[in-house]
Amino acid sequence: MSENLQNETVQTLVQLSHAKKSFGNTKVLKDISLSVNKGEVLSIIGPSGGGKSTLLRCCTLLETLDSGSLSFGDIQVAQDKDGKSVYASKDTLRAARQKFGLVFQNFNLFPHYTVMKNIVDAPINVQKVPKEQAYETARALLEKMGLSGKENMVPCELSGGQQQRVAIARALALNPDVLFFDEPTSALDPELTKGVLRVIRQLADEHMTMVIVTHEMAFARDVADTAVFMDGGVIVEQGPAAEVIGNPQHERTKAFLRGDSQAE
Repeated sequence: MSENLQNETVQTLVQLSHAKKSFGNTKVLKDISLSVNKGEVLSIIGPSGGGKSTLLRCCTLLETLDSGSLSFGDIQVAQDKDGKSVYASKDTLRAARQKFGLVFQNFNLFPHYTVMKNIVDAPINVQKVPKEQAYETARALLEKMGLSGKENMVPCELSGGQQQRVAIARALALNPDVLFFDEPTSALDPELTKGVLRVIRQLADEHMTMVIVTHEMAFARDVADTAVFMDGGVIVEQGPAAEVIGNPQHERTKAFLRGDSQAE
């Protein structure tokens, strides 16, 4: 992207306000508000069942909010009206989906497509990018991911770490403003995890805006600008990642980082 870097003015790319979400009688998100600024890396940490993945799924329109508002830049996706989230038109939601990419913990590649086709399919068919341009972008991304020469393989011929790097390349090929990761290394063994974290660290160095749900605490501390600790459907603590993870103030955060099983 050949745009002028406007670091002087803070540009908010994602704004979530007073988000609430229940499944049946279980309240999963209880009045969550957060914003993500251009170039920021936000990590979301906390115990399983704390609401992290539901938060990410609501932000990426895979789930709908019960109440609260959500916007991507100047695109208002959902507004709160009388305590209920009212979503925008299909055309507006389609435009909003162009603003972000999503990398799942289980890769979600098309198993019968080659690596190359997995990456170029959406740019060509959804965004109507010219074929030559889509292939050129894909080749550059595969080189960046350390996957040159794997273009014609299918996912089952790759390691889990390689598949996840293809998934990251596929998300980046759509040129999103924000990249969301849901536990990107949880399905990988430690050795394969390193390669994926290296790629995400490189993207952070390039000021890619990212929201990362992760259980890799050292990585979150070192790479994220901001950390959010979620537990029981609420944000317990948030602030600079090095402080939240290195010097937490709240007892629940301290207990979680110590690995206490009673960190409810």
